[in-house]
Amino acid sequence: MSDNAPQTPDPLRFTDLALAPAILQAIQAVGYETPSPIQAESIPPLLEGRDLLGQAQTGTGKTAAFALPLLSRLNLDLRAPQLLVLTPTRELAIQVAEAIQRYAHYLPGFQILPIYGGQGMGLQLRQLERGVHVVVGTPGRVLDHLGRGSLKLEFLKAAVLDEADEMLRMGFIDDVDQILSHTPEQKQVALFSATMPPQIRRIAMRHLHEPVEIKIASKTSTVESINQRYWEVRGVGKLDALTRMLEVADFDALIIFVRTKTSTEELADRLQARGFASAALNGDLNQQQREKTIERLRNGQLDIVVATDVAARGLDVPRISHVVNFDIPYDTESYVHRIGRTGRAGRTGEAILFVAPREKRMLYAIERATGQRIAPMKLPTRSEIAGHRINQFKQTVMDALASDDLDFFRGLVLEMAEEQGQDMVALAASMAWLLQRDQPLQPEMDDEPDLSERGSRRERGDRGERGGRNERGGRGRHNERMVDEASREPPVDMDMCTYRIEVGRAHEVEPKHIVGAIANEIGLDSEYIQAINIHDDFTLLDLPDGMPKDVMQHLKNVWVKGRKLMISVDRGRPPARGERDEQGGRSRKREGTGRDGPSAGVRRADGAGRDRKPGARPTRNTGAGRPGSAGKPVRKGRK
Repeated sequence: MSDNAPQTPDPLRFTDLALAPAILQAIQAVGYETPSPIQAESIPPLLEGRDLLGQAQTGTGKTAAFALPLLSRLNLDLRAPQLLVLTPTRELAIQVAEAIQRYAHYLPGFQILPIYGGQGMGLQLRQLERGVHVVVGTPGRVLDHLGRGSLKLEFLKAAVLDEADEMLRMGFIDDVDQILSHTPEQKQVALFSATMPPQIRRIAMRHLHEPVEIKIASKTSTVESINQRYWEVRGVGKLDALTRMLEVADFDALIIFVRTKTSTEELADRLQARGFASAALNGDLNQQQREKTIERLRNGQLDIVVATDVAARGLDVPRISHVVNFDIPYDTESYVHRIGRTGRAGRTGEAILFVAPREKRMLYAIERATGQRIAPMKLPTRSEIAGHRINQFKQTVMDALASDDLDFFRGLVLEMAEEQGQDMVALAASMAWLLQRDQPLQPEMDDEPDLSERGSRRERGDRGERGGRNERGGRGRHNERMVDEASREPPVDMDMCTYRIEVGRAHEVEPKHIVGAIANEIGLDSEYIQAINIHDDFTLLDLPDGMPKDVMQHLKNVWVKGRKLMISVDRGRPPARGERDEQGGRSRKREGTGRDGPSAGVRRADGAGRDRKPGARPTRNTGAGRPGSAGKPVRKGRK
């Protein structure tokens, strides 16, 4: 070969970038080696202090793209907000804060605070008073703190607008402008958006100075030969769920992906203890150990490998029929690489993804990246597992009957039957029990909770991960259930009901504030927040009938314009003094077929059609979705 032949350049690695040593250490700990395209293009200019305008889809690694360089530039001795990240929803705020916390793991004394509606003000006030380096929040709550004087931004070095087009769609852009007006003139600004409408361009022109512009083309990866499904993590532990799947799955060889090296060893050991031939594959294995593990998988001595993304790169074993994403990946590109281990050489493959309710956002991003809808799946039931075990047991017995070594045992059984006076069936049953006593044919387990009413429909819960109270000071499982119940997709003929909230025109509230607060707090699609009618000191609006009690209780304590909503079903109470109010409180079908006739109970999104006294003017709902639409809720983050 000629010495002048072109050489393939080595891929860019995080170690090639001028990131702080503590940040590099954290990156290595989470298993990152090579930056994604948005990270490779964003990190250098952000490290240099340049402003940046980035266009990239969800799931491309945007959080690391801005967090890694901006964390590298923090002054940890200064306990004041130096980085402010604005996100459209509390779920995304939590996800971003948790990711930044991971990247800052080795920064001594680092403090971060996510601030959003629905979390107690007292906790946030105390943490702000103690001092934090980074604040991640939703526009409404950030404005609240700025108004109180509890959030001071005089030492701010950088501001990030994440998912600016979503903030525009939800009516928060004016709030963003107002927030940025409280920040120092000399600061770094990064704006990320999946789309770049004119309004976003105008914001960039106002607040960004000679920005570096980056556009990452949306790549659709088709994986047509792979059947993709997801299981929603609820009620049953992930290990137990995995065990149930493995028991009934007709797989040849299987690879399970987790995020850390430690997890590969722990999960492989637990599967071994449950009777599955499994081994770990991670970066701690030397080349000889790695090759031996792969060879055992290839020749059938091993059925299951538990691997990290890095360790599985280049793995090509044709007998891999199934891929299980035990831990959801951090980005869509990793998911495509993972499931690419199956469905090769003209074969079909199966890919299963474990998704917690708080991880739905990444699920939708994966669907866009692969160009396929990922169907939900249910765990095998107790009876299905029992049936599978019984069939396996029968097959084991039938295989044994074909053995040439049964003569001794036939004689032994006949001898026992004569000595003990037992029939052959009783002896066979006792031997079967001895054979299966470590794994009873009838498993002792509960079936998965019946989620057919909720789980068969796709919830809106599309914002990233949430941890427990210790991680972020917020609520955990209660809020997850609350969002799940409130955000399930309503049927087309949904009953709607009029509710009353205790904030009105006197408090300078607008429809966008109400829509943003309710949609953000409980995950309800804005199309299902209708007929907003603002009065002097209260507001009437239509929401789905029969809202769960814990959702209602939560909404009572949500703050809008300095007032608690104190939501309640409108009972047609007398209007406040000076108000000309309309009747309310009836439930009715979404198509508008009220009990008094086809149009008597219609509540249009602009407020028209409501029974009212002459002269009462309804306020148009300019932010509550498509007026009059009887279609299904818009799923955010999906196309």
